[in-house]
Amino acid sequence: MASCMRDRGRGLAALVSTITTSISQVRQLRLREPILSSALQFHWPGHLGVKAEQGRWQSLAALQSDVALGYPQVYAENILITFQKLQAKIIKKELANTRCQMVADITILFLKRMNPQREVEDACTSVLLALGSHSIEMVIDMLLYDIEENMMPPRSLLLALKELSLRPDIDSYRDATWARILSLLRNKRREEDMLLLCQVLHGLATGAQDLLDDASLQKEVTNRTPMEVATRAEETLQVFFNHQLLGSKSKVAEEALETIGHLFCLLSVENLESRVYWLTKWFTTLTSTAVRPLYMCKCLCGVLKALYRSKHGGRKVQSWAEELAGILLKQMSDKESQPPALCDETETLSLRAFNLLSHLCLDTTVHVLKRAITAEEEPTVLAALEAFREVIHGAPQAETLKREVLASVTSVIQKDRRPVRMALVRFLEALGQRDYLSLPEGRVVIDYLLKLSQWDSSDEADIGLMSLKVLQTVSLPVLISMLCEPGNTSAFVVLSDTATEVALREQSLGQPPYLSSFYVRTPEFVSPQHLLSHLVLYAVKPYRENTFGVSSLRLLQALGPITALRLVASADVDQLWSTEIPQMLQMLYEHTEKSLDQEEWEDRLLQFYSRSLEAISDDSWLEQQTVTTLERIENGSDEEEQKAFLYKFFAFTLRTSSSPDLVRRMLSAVLNASHEEPQQREGIAVALAIVSLRHLRVALDQLEVYGANLTDKDRSCVLTLTKEHQHREWGLVCSTVYLSYRKIISVTEDALSLPLDSILALAVEHYGHCIEEKDTTLTLAYLDALTQMTSFLGERPMPLPCEVPHKLDLVASMVELIRDEPLGRISSPIRQKAMAIIADVRNLRPVLDADSREELLVTCCESVLCLPASEGLAEEVSNPSEGRANVGLFSMTMQSLRSLLEALVTEKPTEIQSCLELLEMWLNSRNDHERERAMWCATCLLGFTVKMNNFQVETPFPRLGHLVRMLAMHCQDPVDGVRSLAAEAVYNLYRILLLQKQMTRETQGPLEGEGTSEAYSPHSFYDNTIQIGKVFAEYFTEIQLCDLVLEAIEGLTDDKAKLSLAAAQLMNAVIEERGRDIIKVEAIVEGILGQLNKNLEARTEEETLQAMCSLTGSNTRAVVSVLLSKPWPWDSSTLAMWKAFGAQRDTILSVVQLFTDILEKKRSREDAEELDAQPVAVTCVLCEMLSRSLCLEAVQQNFPRLLLAVLYHLYWVTEQNARQKMAVSREEGTLDSESESFDPASCALEVVKLVLAAADERVVSHADDLHCWDLLSSSTSFHTWVMDLTRAMVKTCDPSLLHELMALVQKSLHSVDEGRKILARAVYAQLLWHPSVGHTLMPQSLGTVTEWFKDPHISMVEISLRGITNLALYPELSEALGRLVPYLRGFLSAEARVAVQALEGLQNIMKHTRDKDIQGMFCSICQHLRPLISDVCACSARSPWEQDELGLRVNPGA
Repeated sequence: MASCMRDRGRGLAALVSTITTSISQVRQLRLREPILSSALQFHWPGHLGVKAEQGRWQSLAALQSDVALGYPQVYAENILITFQKLQAKIIKKELANTRCQMVADITILFLKRMNPQREVEDACTSVLLALGSHSIEMVIDMLLYDIEENMMPPRSLLLALKELSLRPDIDSYRDATWARILSLLRNKRREEDMLLLCQVLHGLATGAQDLLDDASLQKEVTNRTPMEVATRAEETLQVFFNHQLLGSKSKVAEEALETIGHLFCLLSVENLESRVYWLTKWFTTLTSTAVRPLYMCKCLCGVLKALYRSKHGGRKVQSWAEELAGILLKQMSDKESQPPALCDETETLSLRAFNLLSHLCLDTTVHVLKRAITAEEEPTVLAALEAFREVIHGAPQAETLKREVLASVTSVIQKDRRPVRMALVRFLEALGQRDYLSLPEGRVVIDYLLKLSQWDSSDEADIGLMSLKVLQTVSLPVLISMLCEPGNTSAFVVLSDTATEVALREQSLGQPPYLSSFYVRTPEFVSPQHLLSHLVLYAVKPYRENTFGVSSLRLLQALGPITALRLVASADVDQLWSTEIPQMLQMLYEHTEKSLDQEEWEDRLLQFYSRSLEAISDDSWLEQQTVTTLERIENGSDEEEQKAFLYKFFAFTLRTSSSPDLVRRMLSAVLNASHEEPQQREGIAVALAIVSLRHLRVALDQLEVYGANLTDKDRSCVLTLTKEHQHREWGLVCSTVYLSYRKIISVTEDALSLPLDSILALAVEHYGHCIEEKDTTLTLAYLDALTQMTSFLGERPMPLPCEVPHKLDLVASMVELIRDEPLGRISSPIRQKAMAIIADVRNLRPVLDADSREELLVTCCESVLCLPASEGLAEEVSNPSEGRANVGLFSMTMQSLRSLLEALVTEKPTEIQSCLELLEMWLNSRNDHERERAMWCATCLLGFTVKMNNFQVETPFPRLGHLVRMLAMHCQDPVDGVRSLAAEAVYNLYRILLLQKQMTRETQGPLEGEGTSEAYSPHSFYDNTIQIGKVFAEYFTEIQLCDLVLEAIEGLTDDKAKLSLAAAQLMNAVIEERGRDIIKVEAIVEGILGQLNKNLEARTEEETLQAMCSLTGSNTRAVVSVLLSKPWPWDSSTLAMWKAFGAQRDTILSVVQLFTDILEKKRSREDAEELDAQPVAVTCVLCEMLSRSLCLEAVQQNFPRLLLAVLYHLYWVTEQNARQKMAVSREEGTLDSESESFDPASCALEVVKLVLAAADERVVSHADDLHCWDLLSSSTSFHTWVMDLTRAMVKTCDPSLLHELMALVQKSLHSVDEGRKILARAVYAQLLWHPSVGHTLMPQSLGTVTEWFKDPHISMVEISLRGITNLALYPELSEALGRLVPYLRGFLSAEARVAVQALEGLQNIMKHTRDKDIQGMFCSICQHLRPLISDVCACSARSPWEQDELGLRVNPGA
């Protein structure tokens, strides 16, 4: 211990020595230059003796003396370090009291003389604080004894006193210190001085207050302390209030204010009120001083705290309480005069002050705050709301107070200023926590909170969350009641989620279920039935506002059994809900609004509700539920989707009931409910349908009773109204009735259980009422209502298995309505709706008979198709909008007509053709729009037939040809729209026929033509009648084919060129495809000839002739026979037809073959007297035909036969010596005398030339050279001419052709027909001239020729000799021919022609005979040559014609 003390002494001695040395040096140098830092270094010698230490301390007096001389500029850094070391020594208690006193003396002396600044001053303050903590008396002595009375103490000393005044050990010196400071304050005028003194006073007051407040220090407080403190506080307040300069300095005033708050806590109770009054007066002097609100609040908080502690709240307090509250609000609202941190502290103090004030004067405080929250200044309102919130926390909650507060809050809410919202919500939270919002006046607040909670903007998110939190303070019954109010739909999610949270919170706290908690207490809230219907109803659109469904179901589950109050099967309901509701929630979580099947979801809700009702199983509960639901229906405040669901909700409730009486009463009620809107009527009908599933008979009975309003004048409340209201109400009731019937029919599986006939009988009766009234509006209302029911009947896929006789009456009624409509204008949709109704009952039996169907179709088509064109309909009225409405109505009417036609086909598919044919009247109309409409109907009807795909039973088209012609003709209609529709109609008809063909085949193998439907389209038939004919040809029967052609013939003379051409093209195409199957060819030919005589259009005539060619090609004999049978002279049409045959190869081949047959026909001798006209006509036709190239080809193919046939005909006409002039044809308008005439023989000869020219032109040329054509003067020279002509053929024609010719003539060498025999033998004899032919027939030809010698006819002898002559050219036969010389020699004396021919034969024989035999032969004939030579000489002067007649002309080839 002694060692420690020695060390401390040595250190202090060193310190003192250093300070002394430094001051001496300062004195010597007068601080002209800085002292070296080493001179002031702090030295701490390790070991000093006791004497040395004492010496060092003795030098302290010198230090004091130096400081007293007043050298203030001691080097700061060294001094700072010195004082810091001293502070450390003192704090560590390393100095004794005496040493500390010495430090105190030197420090106060240093402060007084040197006036240090900044760090050095702070260091001095720290040393003083350290000394005060060691011994506070030292520092107090400095103030009291070391400072002159009127001198201002050093700043460091005052700062140290401020801190030390908070220490309990100052209590002994507090009074003296306080008195000293007050005396100084009274006389000071400098702001800095006053501020320091006030700070010391603040510390003294605070320390005194802490001492008095701290119970642990009470033992140190003497009895005199409170009195002394109160006295000093009183004096201090007097100084503050009276010191005017103090109040003008802001910082001084702030420090004084802070001190005043503590001073008031020190005052005696009897002086409090008066001093408060002084304070309020003094505050007025501070208005011009920039005093920060924080210090005002500190002051007021202290004052109010003192008042609160004194339990003093008399009348005087109430008198200035309002003023204090106003001051506090002003300070709270001032956010601009101080930093945010101070603002927060100010607000905290203000709230504390208001809390205290409310305990003193609640009414006054509330009054001030109510007024403040309705002020215009937003900062004031914000401050007032925060203060009000604090006041409400501690105030007693009287009903009067609550209502007053809510009234003021309502005015704030009405203004709804955005900057105030958050503060307002926090205030509302305080109100909610104290059950303010349960009052009726609280509804405004709740509505406002709901509004705030639904804001989605990010800057309002905190307010929304806070609002939700406040809403959770509302009682559950109030939340539920508001949730069920119609006007709170937009807040449904917020309310339901809030109610869910509240309910779950109450359940977690063990409170009873929701229903049992408040229903017994008050009946003003919603019933369980209302709540159940409301929650289920709002779950219909589960994704509305994103979470409607989830919120509803979660709340329903959180509220517990809905039947808890009634104690009816609550356990079953609870079990059901605990299973079903989570499943439905999961369903919503797994889907979105787009992916959720709305219909399935509604059905799930209804099933859930139905099962809940079954679990309840209480008719009284159900009755109340239906009444509640019906009331909500009649209220009509729900949205459209909810209204529709509400009717289903009502119906499911009734369906669950087992009481027919309840069902009857409720159905009657709902039927008599409002049905002004379509949604209401729809809902009533749906409800009846649902109830009918279990109570069908009851539903039908009630509907029948309700429907009596339409007809029963005795009981009807409708028929007793005025006409204007009666018609409207009649229509509404009618609509409800038929719509209900429709819905009931739609859900009833057993159709036989429905009285359909009675329903239709009722409809007919209602029709009678409409006719009686003769009111268009009423009729339309009736039709609209009836359509609602019949439209569903039309949707039945199969006919009902029952007879409904009144269907026919209903159809007749509708036909009557249609007939009564004007034809020239479309004034109302009556005809359209009537046709729709007829179409709708198509599935009911019985079906219409043929007459009724025809009457129906004619009436409807006439009523619709004959209406003016669309332009005319629009121009009927002056208003353009009405014109457009007329056009739209007409479009709907056409659709109804289409549906009617389709209905008739559905009803009886076999009558499709009759329906189409009834349209023909308008298809042939001269009005373009009528044709287009009729064709549209036909197209739709055929298209519908295709879509029906009902071809198990073949749809008959008995007049298919007529139908195809009817449609095909219009594929070339002048109107493009008609053409397009006709093409589509034809295509649909083709598909029908193809499908029928496919259905009737016996096996599933490849079907001829199958797949061709893909190759065609409507475009294939557009403006292409030829294609139509080709495609449909295979489907016609023979009769249909004939009918088509005959009808097409009739259309050839149509006044529209395109249609006449279409008829011709159709006929031509069909005949090309199926010409062989055509019957009644003669009638067709006659018809075509007749039409050709009527001057057809050029292209039509051309197509017709082509058709005739095609017909001739497949029916050659029949056509040619008709043509040939035409009497001469032929008209131009017949002749043109003959010429046209040469345009088609197949036709000309057939015709040529037939002509060949005709020419080959044997002529009998009995007919010789009368010329057969047919062969003559054939030759005339051939003359016309054989000029075409195709005819030449046909001739080439039939050359041998045709040539022989024509030659045979030539022989015949020459044989009969026909007249030279025969009229064959004439032009129209000319006389018979002017007709073109032909010589039959010349005509036949011309044909021979044409035939030969077709085979080889050289034959004709060679024959001309030989003058063959001149030899035909009579039948006697015919064989000679034929042989010469054959000779020309032999010289030019191909050998194969000659062989064919030889093969043909060989068959007729022995014909019984003289002419045919002569022709054959003549050709045969001359063909032997050709080497190839001769060599081929050489073995038997000689015998054949020599046999002809036996024929008595001279021409045969001549032909035989010609044959011998030609055979003599072959050396191989010379020997055999030589034996014939004696026989031939006898012919030299016969007729000249025979003799000449015999001579030629002998010449050729001798030419090819051996030399030794020639002399003998010549000698044997010489005596026979002399007469011949004489005759030749005599004839040499004759002309060639005379020589031919005499047979003396020598054959050049001989």
